[in-house]
Amino acid sequence: MTPPTSAVPPSPPAAGPAGAAPAWARTGPAIALLAAAAIPMVGQMYSVLALLGPMAEDLGSTPHALTWVSTAFALAYAVGFLFAGPLCARFGPRATITWGLVATAATTALVAAAQSPESAIALRALQGLTTATLAPAAFAYVAEHIRPEHRPAAMTAVSGAALASAPVMQIAAQGITLVAGWQAVFLVSAAALLAAAPVARAVLLPSRNDGRRGLLGAFAAMPGLFFEPRPAALFAATATLLGGFVAVYTAVTVAGPPEIAGDDGALLVLRASALPAMVAVPFLAGVLGRWSAGTRAVAGLALAALSVLATALMGGSTIGLGAVLLVFTAAILVAAPALVQSIGEHAGPERQGVGTALYAFSMFVGAGIGPQLAAGAAGLGFAGIVVVVAGVLLLGALLAAAARRPSA
Repeated sequence: MTPPTSAVPPSPPAAGPAGAAPAWARTGPAIALLAAAAIPMVGQMYSVLALLGPMAEDLGSTPHALTWVSTAFALAYAVGFLFAGPLCARFGPRATITWGLVATAATTALVAAAQSPESAIALRALQGLTTATLAPAAFAYVAEHIRPEHRPAAMTAVSGAALASAPVMQIAAQGITLVAGWQAVFLVSAAALLAAAPVARAVLLPSRNDGRRGLLGAFAAMPGLFFEPRPAALFAATATLLGGFVAVYTAVTVAGPPEIAGDDGALLVLRASALPAMVAVPFLAGVLGRWSAGTRAVAGLALAALSVLATALMGGSTIGLGAVLLVFTAAILVAAPALVQSIGEHAGPERQGVGTALYAFSMFVGAGIGPQLAAGAAGLGFAGIVVVVAGVLLLGALLAAAARRPSA
């Protein structure tokens, strides 16, 4: 069986004049816009990992306590997905993306005004809600407006940009903070998002069904799929995936080997070490596609667990830890699309959109728990944290294995 290229169900193209060819969007400009917007938008999840120290010092807290600014964002982001999908169905991808960029520019700028840990946490939660508008609308736009033969590359580009935002935005945040302070990170991000909104309005096509699709049907389908045994196991495995990813990078910041955690240059190298994997893994999609989605999900999670364990052996070696984190990131990049594809296969065509929303919800619930996992295990030291994280990822691999279809 040939696996589907996406968990987003394709829609018929917008109709042109009678008898004319379908009015597909121009792939290049649309995907360039969506990928470019994904980096500062989705990257708000990760940029704060590079700011825990400066923010804690300025707000009278500690990096461990301030991990809640990451957790609050991630949990609100996860909840936002449950609403963003139906809103996209009601108003269309272009309107959802455009107004989502404007709203996120506003909430991002507000974070820079935080005067206490409590206000920073509350404002980050608000930011997470608005940021959730982009991903489901971007995937829906690809499914509705991009030529079928271009959709695999389009999905890879958008997904890759979202994942690449983790190291890119951490590196950018670290650099901006050194020059202008942590508040400038959010102000620069807000300006970039606001500038992207009119470009999105100009480049993206309106939905042919804007304003005519309902909200209730999408909400009603969610509970049934979420509690079916095999999809439920996959949703749980998904939570371990990004939870483990965020926990590892949080651990490097708050409890890493002293030679690394206190060295801005070493932290910059570690954050950049994931970039080659972001570039290389999409080019391996054809080779990886020879295996079923279930097999790739289990293998990716298992490799992620093993590579996390290996970080405990690297000591204070920046190069050694960077090499292991490169493998770790590659494993995450293999497992993530395999999990969403597996969920889509279990959901079936009628519920694939709902499955995608629940996948994103589960992923970012995990991302919210990840910083607390690292902070809670900080007393064990860096080596102890990564052993705990490896155990969580191994549990994810076992759940993904249990959820495999008999033919997978």
